[in-house]
Amino acid sequence: MLKKSLLSILVLGCSAFTTVYADDFTVLKQISDKPTLLKSGPYSGNYYIPSTLSTIKWGYLPNKDTKSVLTVPSGSTITFDTVSHEGLLEDQGRDAEKYFKSKGVKSDYILDEAKLITKSNLKHDFVKDGPHIITGPVAIEGAMPGDILKVEIIKVEPRVPYGVISNRHGKGALAGEFPKTPASPNPSVNDPASFGNVSIFTPIEKNAKGEYEGVMKTDSGKSIRFPLYPFMGTMGVAPNTSEPVNSIPPAFFGGNIDINELGAGATAYYPVQVPGAMFYTGDSHFVQGDGEVALTALEGSARATLKITVLKSGRDKIPGKEIKQPLAENAEFWITPGLDPDLDEAMKKSTREAIAFLKNEFGIDEATAYAYLSAATDFQVSQVVDRTKGIHAMIRKADFKEFVEEAKK
Repeated sequence: MLKKSLLSILVLGCSAFTTVYADDFTVLKQISDKPTLLKSGPYSGNYYIPSTLSTIKWGYLPNKDTKSVLTVPSGSTITFDTVSHEGLLEDQGRDAEKYFKSKGVKSDYILDEAKLITKSNLKHDFVKDGPHIITGPVAIEGAMPGDILKVEIIKVEPRVPYGVISNRHGKGALAGEFPKTPASPNPSVNDPASFGNVSIFTPIEKNAKGEYEGVMKTDSGKSIRFPLYPFMGTMGVAPNTSEPVNSIPPAFFGGNIDINELGAGATAYYPVQVPGAMFYTGDSHFVQGDGEVALTALEGSARATLKITVLKSGRDKIPGKEIKQPLAENAEFWITPGLDPDLDEAMKKSTREAIAFLKNEFGIDEATAYAYLSAATDFQVSQVVDRTKGIHAMIRKADFKEFVEEAKK
């Protein structure tokens, strides 16, 4: 499968790391404290966006009134240094340094940005606001409503050798059943345990094969070990509204879609809603199972390098000819999401999107497309924990070889 091949790319492409206590892991620290064009170093030629108090939003996405942190030409490669919310939230004490030190993490392995955010006066309501720390937005020159923003995921690198997986009261696939620890009637940030939520700190280690794994300790003393596949849970464009846009539910403009196929080598497409598109990202995951049932994936701060290009309506080749919501692809599959608060409706929407894509891209009649999807396409549950649930179709590209060859003639 593609994920396994891309894992080898991750192993070769990321800075070396073993465990939280290892001295050979190079923490990916902030390159600059301001958005800029990098002129030296390994990311020379890339635009760079750090996560500072002036370049992030906590719990909300950009809207049409949000000012861009930087404007770049179409076709630019941008490196974002993002910060995970896990370990920073109120039920974890809103003190990144204290939280991670309590897990045995050395000071040098705790990002300065995480410390700054939790010690700042930046407002964040644990109940009302979304949890995510969103970096951006970046304006793309020439992007206008009706255009499509093409986002190629070049690399997603863990910035630290650990992450956190959380289950919170009232959330997750088994809300009301888990977590089993009771919550206080009046929980306080001064007593994180009073929230009754469960966060599993998970180091990352290198195994005997040279591959990187999450290492989850159990009560028996034995560890569960699982491979990494980093991706950005949140990417998107600003919607055309002046209303606050909570970071939790994904929508037609992207946002917290949490499709775990969107790691290095994948490409995502977003319909532009406002001038400049106003692209943003955040909510980095080191790995996530389909469904994300507990509430979060293995979440940790990551550096994302993305190439962003404007596809002009009526001029450039747009997959499926017309895109009204996010679409994605990797080397093996076309991916059509369906989003709805009801999982059954999300399934229907993903199926409709898949039929429309096959009709528009290859001229296949709808009845045949529907039959093909039933016989040869897997529909996967992206996530069921973000208010708006997601299902995505995995349309295998190899099945349409004859159509592609004919188009090239």
